[in-house]
Amino acid sequence: MASLLYLVFLFAFLPFARSDDATEKLLNDINKYRTSLNLSSFIENDNANCLANQIAKQFKDQPCTNTTGANTIPGTEEQFPNYPDLLSHCDLNTEVTQDAAIMPACVPNLDTDDLLSNFTKSQYSGSLNDSRFAGIGLADEGNWVVMVLSTDTPTGSLAPATGAGVVLNAVLYCYLVILFFALVLLL
Repeated sequence: MASLLYLVFLFAFLPFARSDDATEKLLNDINKYRTSLNLSSFIENDNANCLANQIAKQFKDQPCTNTTGANTIPGTEEQFPNYPDLLSHCDLNTEVTQDAAIMPACVPNLDTDDLLSNFTKSQYSGSLNDSRFAGIGLADEGNWVVMVLSTDTPTGSLAPATGAGVVLNAVLYCYLVILFFALVLLL
């Protein structure tokens, strides 16, 4: 019985391991590639990971074609009408993503050898070779991998949004907590 549970557990999580292993290997390979060019390694950026996840979900069921991902002619990439919502989900705004690079690539079965070349031997190599980029976020869905690169500048850092909207959300949250406790005390 224990071995049956072990097998169920193993097969339930096997697809997730493949995905994580592919992006982890890609990050290691990209950093080796950059080191070979005398550039610094990328540092994982949680906000870039969040944005990469949100964008990867948009590509999930889209097939690989010559007009998607790294094969796309620059300027013809699909635009996401819900891009502000994707940013908002990650507590970002357009001001901190202006200098960031978003690079989707479709690689059947996330073949790790093809993954690297889809970024280093395509239109994306210019961004990978650019010393302005310091942070990275990676995510995958299906056959798609999305790489988001961030800079150390205010317009590319992917730092969380600040300002009145964030303060208003925090104040609203506090009022809701107080209201909840007030209702509990009345009951």
